Amino acid sequence: MSQVQLSDVTKVYDDVLAVEDIDLTVRDGEFLVVVGPSGCGKSTTLRMVAGLETISGGEITIGSEVVNDVRPQDRDIAMVFQNYALYPHMTVRENMSFGLRLSGEYDDAEIDERVEDAADLLEIPELLDQYPKQLSGGQQQRVALGRSIVRDPEVFLMDEPLSNLDAKLRSQMRTELQRLHEELGVTTIYVTHDQTEAMTMGDRIAILNEGELQQIAEPEVCYSEPNNRFVAGFIGSPSMNFFEVDVESAPEGVSVTGDSFETVLDVSLAPGRYTLGVRPEDLYPADGAGRIPADVDVVEPMGADNYLYLTPPTEGDGETEIIARVDNEFRPDPGERVMLDFDVADVHFFDETGDRVPTETAAEHTT
Repeated sequence: MSQVQLSDVTKVYDDVLAVEDIDLTVRDGEFLVVVGPSGCGKSTTLRMVAGLETISGGEITIGSEVVNDVRPQDRDIAMVFQNYALYPHMTVRENMSFGLRLSGEYDDAEIDERVEDAADLLEIPELLDQYPKQLSGGQQQRVALGRSIVRDPEVFLMDEPLSNLDAKLRSQMRTELQRLHEELGVTTIYVTHDQTEAMTMGDRIAILNEGELQQIAEPEVCYSEPNNRFVAGFIGSPSMNFFEVDVESAPEGVSVTGDSFETVLDVSLAPGRYTLGVRPEDLYPADGAGRIPADVDVVEPMGADNYLYLTPPTEGDGETEIIARVDNEFRPDPGERVMLDFDVADVHFFDETGDRVPTETAAEHTT
């Protein structure tokens, strides 16, 4: 196992800056998920670690070795792609052993032992003599994983390996990958655009946007303490609601005024213009005493919950839609006006640069 470190890593394609000054340390044995929207630079970052892309600046270290000029095959990494890239004319056994035979470093007995051990780990020993066309998508993905496992690498690099699977199988494979990581303990960098995969699989997650690292932390920290408005809106489903507000000092904290509501919150915050953020699951219906009035547009039943899509009475910048995730027993009619409320501990404030501004309640301030 090895630590992977990126120091001021940059990638430029012609005049396009794809990745800018990434500083990132993947701890020995860690499962790090790199997540972000399409085109944010996450796959480019992974390919630079693999050596499939040359870096334009900075330094990449695997273990104690700087690998900027080391060939991909000499970096002791194994990569799993979105496309399984199995050879159709080879059996599963031949696909899994191909890289080992090509290297010339192992005899037949050791290759057979490695392949069979990996097949047992992945619970596919009965598939070893079959061909890829005879396998389901999930089975092909296991073979692709097995081809990487037999190499016993220092680092696994996975580029959206589950995106071709259906929802049920993707959920199953998430569990399998977590089990494999616990058993193997190999340092893993896993790229995805799916925040569910990021939140459920990663020891930590690194969030990228437009080639820049926005935050790296445990999933629950990124959810509850986002660095900025982008992270707050990207992590969580449905996305966080945002309201443009003016904040002024008040005897009991601060007065917060939006286009369609005004309230006093017991928090410590300097006067100014802010964006207030509150997650859909932190909004709840209040009987006439809520802070935010809104008209129901659509009610979307989700089983245990209902998603309410609402419009504030007065539309302003950033307030064109509100989403509330409520108990399934609360199901207002479209067109009905409801009052929504929230607990002060569940809201976030972002300044004009988009950074989150830490706040504390009066009770926290006195303790």
